[in-house]
This record gives sequence, C-alpha cells and structure tokens, in this order.
Amino acid sequence: MNWVQQVDQWQHEHHPALYDAGRMVLGLFIFYKGLTFIADTSGLAQIIQNSQFQFVALGLAHYVAFAHLVGGLLIALGLITRVAIAFQIPVLVGAVFFFNPGQGFFSVDPQFALSLFTLLALIFFFVGGSGYYSVDHKFKMNERRMK
Repeated sequence: MNWVQQVDQWQHEHHPALYDAGRMVLGLFIFYKGLTFIADTSGLAQIIQNSQFQFVALGLAHYVAFAHLVGGLLIALGLITRVAIAFQIPVLVGAVFFFNPGQGFFSVDPQFALSLFTLLALIFFFVGGSGYYSVDHKFKMNERRMK
C-alpha cells in the first residue's frame, strides 16, 4: 500500500471532522478569492495591459476566475476534490513564485503569506483527499452498497 493510500485509509478509520472543516473553509476561501478577482475589473485590466502577450493574459485571467469559482465550490463540497485542487495548484504556484517576485519566503507581506499558506493547504488536501464528510465519500458508500 502506498503512502497516499495509507493516509486515505487512516482518514476513513478515524473520521477527523476538523480535516473536513478545513477543506470546506479552504474551498469557500478560494471561491471568495475568485469573486474578488472578478470584481476587481480595474486590477484585471491593468494586468492585461501590462502584459506583453495580452491575449494570453486574458486567457489566464479567465482560467483563474473559472478555476477559483468552480474549484472552490467543488473543494468545499468534497466533490472530485483532487481534480479541483489540481486546477488550483498552478494558479497558486504562479501567485507565490511569479506574481510576487520581489517578495521572499521570509517576507512580512500578508498577501504573499496568504498565497503561500493557501498553496501549502492545497498540497495537504491533495494528498489527503476529500475526507469523510464529503460528496465523494457518499458516492463511494453508495457504490459499495450497490455491489
């Protein structure tokens, strides 16, 4: 049994509710950031104008908005959680390493720290999976009953 399966097995035996609460809060936070990203049209227009490749920047802006809105809800519900997180990780890697290039890992900038913490939380939940109180778990239970 590999390491990810061992983590998944431990989770299903112990049902840590705090884990699921953290996943839900993370998903709702990402959804909220998607809403604020869309609402800040002036900042979005500035990003696109400052880019050498405006078409690519426009496409990335749409990807970020879509990934945050849909992915945040999927993560909060625990529905295809690992897939939703896989779409979030590139966005947060870009935020940590490219959007704040002047900042360092020991920076006191709250925006950088929030991006870094969110990236680490996404990696944590990517390894851990949906959890017990999730739609994915309910589907697995129904699938087992049907057999």
